[in-house]
Parts: sequence; structure tokens; C-alpha cells
Amino acid sequence: MLATLRRIVQEVSAAPDLPKALAITVNRIRDTMQVAACTVYLADEDNRSYRLMATVGLNPQAVGQVRLNHGEGLVGLVAERQEPIHLEDALRHPRFHPVSALGEEAYHAFLGAPLIQYRRVLGVLVVQDTAVRQFQPDDVDFLVTIAAQLASILNHAILSGATQELLDPLTTGVRTLHGVPGAPGIAMGIVTVPHLLADLDDVPDRPAQNGAAEEAALHAAIAAVEQELCAASDRLAPRLPPTEQALFAVYRMMLSSDSLIGEARAGIQAGHWAPAAWRDAVLARVRLLEQAEDPYLSTRAEDIRDLGRRVLHRLRAAPLHALEPAAGRCVLAAEEMSVAHLAAAPPEQLAGIVCLRGSALSHVALLARAMGIPAVMGLGDRPLGRFEGSEVIVDGYRGRVYLNPDPATRAEYQRIMSADAKLSAELGNLRDLPAETRDGYRIPLYAKAGLPADVAAARTVGVEGIGLYRTEFAFMVRESFPSEEEQVALYRPILTAFTPRPVVMRTLDIGGDKNLPYFAIAESNPFLGWRGMRFTLDHPDIFLTQVRAMLRANIGLDTLRILFPMITTVEEVDEALRLLARAEQELREEGYAVTHPPVGVMIEVPAAAWQTGQLAQRVDFLSVGANDLTQYLLAVDRDNARVANLYDSLHPAMLKTLAHIIEQGHRAGRPVNLGGELASDPGAAVLLLGMGVDGLNPSTVSVPRVKWAIRSFTHAEARELAQQALELDTVRQIRRLLDAALRRAGLDEIIHEPT
Repeated sequence: MLATLRRIVQEVSAAPDLPKALAITVNRIRDTMQVAACTVYLADEDNRSYRLMATVGLNPQAVGQVRLNHGEGLVGLVAERQEPIHLEDALRHPRFHPVSALGEEAYHAFLGAPLIQYRRVLGVLVVQDTAVRQFQPDDVDFLVTIAAQLASILNHAILSGATQELLDPLTTGVRTLHGVPGAPGIAMGIVTVPHLLADLDDVPDRPAQNGAAEEAALHAAIAAVEQELCAASDRLAPRLPPTEQALFAVYRMMLSSDSLIGEARAGIQAGHWAPAAWRDAVLARVRLLEQAEDPYLSTRAEDIRDLGRRVLHRLRAAPLHALEPAAGRCVLAAEEMSVAHLAAAPPEQLAGIVCLRGSALSHVALLARAMGIPAVMGLGDRPLGRFEGSEVIVDGYRGRVYLNPDPATRAEYQRIMSADAKLSAELGNLRDLPAETRDGYRIPLYAKAGLPADVAAARTVGVEGIGLYRTEFAFMVRESFPSEEEQVALYRPILTAFTPRPVVMRTLDIGGDKNLPYFAIAESNPFLGWRGMRFTLDHPDIFLTQVRAMLRANIGLDTLRILFPMITTVEEVDEALRLLARAEQELREEGYAVTHPPVGVMIEVPAAAWQTGQLAQRVDFLSVGANDLTQYLLAVDRDNARVANLYDSLHPAMLKTLAHIIEQGHRAGRPVNLGGELASDPGAAVLLLGMGVDGLNPSTVSVPRVKWAIRSFTHAEARELAQQALELDTVRQIRRLLDAALRRAGLDEIIHEPT
């Protein structure tokens, strides 16, 4: 049975589209279980119903036509209970709902299993037989197991919009992709995929501009690969036995196959550009070989795919197919995105960001928020390159992406964009006003920065300094560790630009989801691994070079504050302070008039949170990294889209931990500042003010809204809000409390609730 299950799943996964995958599913299940009928119903959430989308045994004309409302019939009962239902005679059950178009009155035995992924019922899988009988336990286990596999396949189809198109054919060409909000805002633009021709599955569909030129480019690419294979064969001949040498001849035969080249040419003649025509011809053969029972033939599938990649690489290098960023406003889309991608994109062209992986707290999402660029994360695995060149709307508030939107959707989002722009223009009037409550209590707002553009933007929104300068960005966009002189040149302009206001510079914080291209750190669980101070204390040369550069850049300014990240023990702080003192002494001996700057530690892990009092005795200020502290406190990987719904910095345990940190810091006479996305949430900012936080580090784009919220409350109201929040049991209750408070204060426009 296990071998049968694997074979069915492999065949279904290789299906070219969702209708064929469902048809294969019902046919293979019927044959395997030897039943009279097998049917798949898909959930149509927009219409609150389940629609029959594939069947063998029931009326084939009913496919796509029969719709059962939520809670209707035995299908509705399976979905309701979210568990398998097994009946000897379904016709006698009170929930049996006969549908004349199906012709199921002759079927008695019934077994239904829900298709569930991430707690959502995506559909129902049903098998029926004409006899009045019980299904065996092995039958039930088999159907439940294959239902779990089919649910995973369906989830990918939902993410790609394939089920939407199947349920509503009128939406052909339009895709609504569901992810998680990465950075707030709405963006419209054209999809651009960096390095999108790296693999066959990522080749986008494009029309051929010149059929003859496309054919010539394809033949030239194939000839170049053949020449590569010949050269490799000649070079390796002395080292390889004859049987292995023969493989090169086999590769050349596969590559020059008349049918393969003929299919690719036919695709070009049908109007496709050469990469897409080649993709289709190669993948058709790959699918056939992967389904073969013969292990030798199935192994050849990867050979064909490899040859296809080689030709694709040559095609990509051809002038005819050189990829240029989309003209005008572009939306960068990638499986994962690096700082280098963002740094290389012209700011005036970059409208939005879309990532297949990651969550709201992924590094690229944090960057997007800092830059004010709408982003959607965690869209799931899909050949996103196929959408390259498509018009797209990015809804960073709700985590949705609309590909090829219809006029009504486009008009609605243009209205939202206009309203956002109007509000931002109005809030610009607050630039020179402090974040001060109605009764005169003032809390400083500091900006976060890492890229040069961040620093420039921070100066335009009226902040009181830089609360967190991420020095690692300068390390991440280079090909080697920067020297002391290079770092002095980087830090000095930033410190000068904000003098006499403070600039908090965090020492190198890599690891987790922040890696250096020239210093790879491979770990099975990087967020619990070698990151932050753990890395720099193990490399005192890198740490000393950096703090020396900071101290030199601060000469004559006295603007610098130094912050140590990812602290877990007091010994780490003691060692870092010892190295800092050594750097100061060395520089003075070299003739530099350096001064000792205020030093702080980041409270990012529970161990540090519950030793706040001891840490505060050693430093001058405390800075709470709310993003990481939430991650570690709730044991939720912030990059894992599967558990993104569990991550929330307003969790009651998080608020109680923050209250403890603030109380311990103040008892030691040390100010406690807070950064992370919590500081960028206007409602949370008012709550934190009431809890006693001494300063906030919101993203630059969030500063006006946070300032507006703070200026709309009294300090007494904020304290009362904090007391109420600390007594609540769930995140939902706390969010409702904050949203209600914002509405009472007339701040409805900054509440964006997910739908």
C-alpha cells in the first residue's frame, strides 16, 4: 500500500495542471480501493460552499456544476467535523442530501475524509460503493493518508491561484496569491524576478518578437552546449573508463534529438519566445521519464533537466534574451531576497517586494518596512518566474498579491493608495513637533537605519536621533570584511549628520537570517546558533576593528552610543566591555583623542530579560529587541510562514516580560528603549508609553503615525490602557482593546485590519 501511495502522489505531483491532477487522483483511488466511485469537492470560500471538481463513478457532467453549501449533506458533515466519516449505508443517514444531477442513489457505503492544511478545510475526498458494507481500517488509513498528501498539493494550488481559476473560470488570467503581510502599504507595478532564468521551472511566458531570431538563438545555444560536452569528454577521456565516456555520447544524442528540437521549434512558431518553448519541450520529457518504473529511465530525467539548464544558461546570455528590469515601477519577486538585491534596485523604480519564503519578521521584511516599501512574504513554493512581466498589486496590509488585476480591483486599490498618500501628506505637518501626549508627557522617537537611504529618510520625519544603526548592512553588500579606515569613512557622516542628537550603533550582528557572502555560517538552526556577540567575541579581531572605527569616527562629536546585540550572559558583557576599553587605550596611545561613549545591551532573549537587573548594573542603557525577544519567548521561528499566525509581540507573556524589563531597568536607574515592529505599531506605541518605556525606535515610515497616536492621548490614558492590557489573556483581546482606544481617539485611518 505504501508503494501504491507513493506512486499515486508522484503521478499527481507531475500532472501539468490542477484538473488533471484531480482526475488522476480519483481514478487511481477508485482502482486501488476497488470502489464504485471517488469524488473530490473543493472549498469555495468566497461562496461558502463545496463544489464537485472531479469524479469517477458519478455523473461526469456534474463536475463544476454541483455545489453544496457549508453544512449541507454528508460532505458538509465531513468538513464540519474535520475528521473521516464512515457509513455502511449513507442513504439512511439524516444528513444524506440527494442531488439529482449526481446519480448517487445507487451508492450505499460511504467514506469521506477532509482535506486540511494549516487548520483550513480545503475540500473533501469521498469514496462510495454500491454495497451496504463497512470499509476496512486499512481503507480508512489509506484514504486519510492520501487526503493529507492531496491537501498539501491543493494548498500550493490555492497559493498560485489555480483553484480560484478552476472554481471561477471568469477569473482566467487573474491570480490572487495569499501570503503574510511583510511591510504595510499598497504598491502597483510590473513583476521583475532577479536571476529568473536560473532553472527551467522559473522561465516566464513571453511572446516571440522575431520567430526566426528566436530559432537562431536556440540553435546557437544547443550548438554551444554540444561543444561544451565534446570538450569535457576530450578533457576527461584519460581519467574515465569507456563506459563512463559513453555517457557524453548519450548526452549529445539526447540534446540533438529531432523530436526535442522539433517540439521547441514548434513552440516558437506558435508564438512563444525560445526559453519558454525550450522549457516546455524539455519538461515534457522530464515528466515522462520520472513516471517510468525503470530506475535507469527515471534517472535519465535529471540528465535531461541538466541539459535543459545548460541550454537555458546559453540562451540567457544571448543578447536577444538579456533581462532588463521592468520599465517604470517594478515589484521585485524572488524565492528569497538579499540586501544586495534591494541595494542594487533604483529606489525611484522599486514599488514593492514579493517573497516566496519568510514571514513578517524576515530580514527582508524588516528592510522593506524601514524603506517604506510594501511587501508580502511567505507565498509558498511556485514557479514565480512565470509571472515575470505581469502587472501586479501588492497589498502589504493583508498579505495579498493580485496578478493581472481586473479594472474593479485596480480602481479599489488606487483609491486606498490615494487615501494613504493624503494621510501621509497631512501627517507631514507633525515633523517638527515632539511625540508628546496631550497632557505634556514627552517620549523621544528615534529612527532605525542601515542603508544610506535610511539615514536620509530619517532626517525628513522629525526624529530625535538614530536609535538603532544596523552596521551589518555595510558588511553584507561587500565582498570582504571592511577595513578600519573604510568603516571610519562609513560611520563619520552618519554621526555628523545627527550631531548633537544621539546615534546608537549596534556592533556587527550576523547569523540567523543575516549572512555574509564571504563568510558562510552553515547551521541546522541558525537562530539558536552562532550570531550576534557570540560571533564577534569569537572573532575579537573583527570586533576590535569595528569599535576602533566607531570611536575614531566619533572624535569631536560625542554623538556615538554603542550597543551590544544578542546578549545571553553577563560574562559576554564583561568581555565586550574589556575589549572596548582595550580599543580605547590603544587609540589613545596612538594619539587619537577618543572619548568613552555610553554603552548599552540588547535584551533579545529570555535569559537576558530575566537578568535585566544584573545587566543594567554594567551598562548605561538598555534596548529591547522586541522582534527576537518575541521569537525566543514564544518559540516561533519568525521566518517560518507555517507558524506566522502564532507570532505576535502583543502576546500576554511578552507584555509581562516587557513590564519586568522596564521595572528592573528603572530600578537600576537606566533608561529602557524599545525597537522592533512593536514600536512601529501606533496602538502598541501608546501601550508601551503607558508601560513606562523611555524611548521608541519605529521604522522611519511609521514615525508620523506613531507620533500622531501619542499626541492623541494623555499620559494617564496610556497608563490606564497598559493596566487593562496586562490583565488580558489573549492577543485578540489586547488588539481589540488597542483598536477601540484608537477609534475613540479618532484614529480610524491608521487601523488596517486583515480580512
